[in-house]
Amino acid sequence: MSVNVLINGYRGKMGQEAVHAINASTDLDLVGTGDLGDDLTQLIHETQAQVVLDFTRADVVYDNAKKIIAAGAHPVIGTSGLTTEQVKELQAMCDAKKLGAMIVPNFSIGAVLMMKYARDAARYFPDVEIIELHHNQKQDSPSGTAMKTAAMIGENREGKNKAFEIETKETIPGARGAKSHDIPIHSIRLLGLVAHQEVIFGGPGETLTLRHDSLHRESFMPGVCLACKKVVDLDGLIEGLEFIL
Repeated sequence: MSVNVLINGYRGKMGQEAVHAINASTDLDLVGTGDLGDDLTQLIHETQAQVVLDFTRADVVYDNAKKIIAAGAHPVIGTSGLTTEQVKELQAMCDAKKLGAMIVPNFSIGAVLMMKYARDAARYFPDVEIIELHHNQKQDSPSGTAMKTAAMIGENREGKNKAFEIETKETIPGARGAKSHDIPIHSIRLLGLVAHQEVIFGGPGETLTLRHDSLHRESFMPGVCLACKKVVDLDGLIEGLEFIL
C-alpha cells in the first residue's frame, strides 16, 4: 500500500527535488504541497496526508512540526535549526500519541556512513575538528549534520590527548570555531557549494580525514523516500537516518 505524502516547503530547491522523487516512487503518493503562508493543518486534513515532509526554514520548523503532530500525521523533518529543548518537546508529543516521527540532519546515505565512521574513529583518535561547507543560502550554522556528527563522536570519545594541547589565544573571536561536545566546528557558506563535510582526526605524526560531498540534491532523495516509507511504522520520534537503514 502506498503512503500519502505532503511536501511542505515545495518551492525550495530541496522541496522541488523531493516532488520529483516522490512522484517517481511506486510506494509513495504525493497528495499535496504547501509552503510558507499556507494553512498546514488544513492541508493535512484536506489531503489526508499520512506523512508530511518539511523542507522550510529554521524559524518556522518547530511550529510546523507541532502542527503536523497535532493533526495526527507523521513528520519527517529535513529542516535544521531545532533546539535540544524543542526536540524534547516534540518527542513528548509523539510519545503521547504513539506517533512515528523523524528528524533527519542529512538524508544522504554517504553522509550517514561518514558520521558512523567518524564515531568509530573517535575511539582511537579523540583529537578531532569538523569543517562543514554549504551553499550561501543556508540560514543556520553549524549545520545539523555537523552537530549530529559531534554528538556521535562525543558518545564514543574518551577524553583528549592533553599532552599535545597548548594555550591558544583568538586574535579575532571565533577564529577557532564554535564548539559542540568540546569539538570545534567551522562553518563555511559559499556560492557554488551544495553540502560537504570534513572530519579531521589528529594523532602523533598522522591525521585521518573523512570527507563527504553532496554534489547535487538528488543525493538526498533515496534517503527522503526511505524515511517517508519507514516513519509510519515507528511509534515515537527518532533523530537520524541511521536508525532505519
